[in-house]
Amino acid sequence: MTPTSPEQPTGAPEAPDCPRCHKPPALCVCEDIAPIANRFPLVILQHPQEQDRELGTARLTTLHFTNAILKIGLSWSSLNKILGREVDPSRWAILYLGSVKAAQIAPDRDIVVVNRQGQPEPYQDSELKDIEGIILLDGTWSQAKALWWRNAWMLKCKRIVLGPARPSRYGKLRKEPRSDGLSTIEAAALLLGRLEKKPEIEAVLHASFDKLLARYAETRPPPPKTDWRKRSVHKRRRTVK
Repeated sequence: MTPTSPEQPTGAPEAPDCPRCHKPPALCVCEDIAPIANRFPLVILQHPQEQDRELGTARLTTLHFTNAILKIGLSWSSLNKILGREVDPSRWAILYLGSVKAAQIAPDRDIVVVNRQGQPEPYQDSELKDIEGIILLDGTWSQAKALWWRNAWMLKCKRIVLGPARPSRYGKLRKEPRSDGLSTIEAAALLLGRLEKKPEIEAVLHASFDKLLARYAETRPPPPKTDWRKRSVHKRRRTVK
């Protein structure tokens, strides 16, 4: 047998990430995605330091829609600059929770339009009916806050908050600071599913997210087994005075 030379690799090369969703092959769930023709354009603005390559959902979300874009950066001069066309930002809605909790200000609604003081607008249905597009901020809570404060034009948009019926599907895999904090794909599912009156949008996006989480769980090493005998001895020692 010829020994392996130092120049020869001893292990198989790592497979490249999927060119569409940018995830490792073991976590790629985009092969069966058929883009949905959405009437409300979707813009996702991602903080450049958002590093969750495995569980992040921004790019995966855009793959689900024919009219969706992902932009990575800290600030943009205007919404027109992002879209490359003239729009009225007051007809666009941006999701930013901040300190506002939908369950406290409008417990009977899962999508709430709020004013600059964080109070619900008086005519919710009319406010939602006038929306022409959706903006989502992708990143941690502090990163989303940075995007919000670095882009003054966002104050011209309708601000919306969500009051989901259930917490994020992330569960223990990625802890959210609040129970109403959702992943980007879950927020898009709720907003576009309700605004377009297409419950199948929620079903399709949730199915993709569930598949991603299941594959992620499969790739994680099992937790170490607990030696109950040592634990029992340690417990007895602690109880002895």
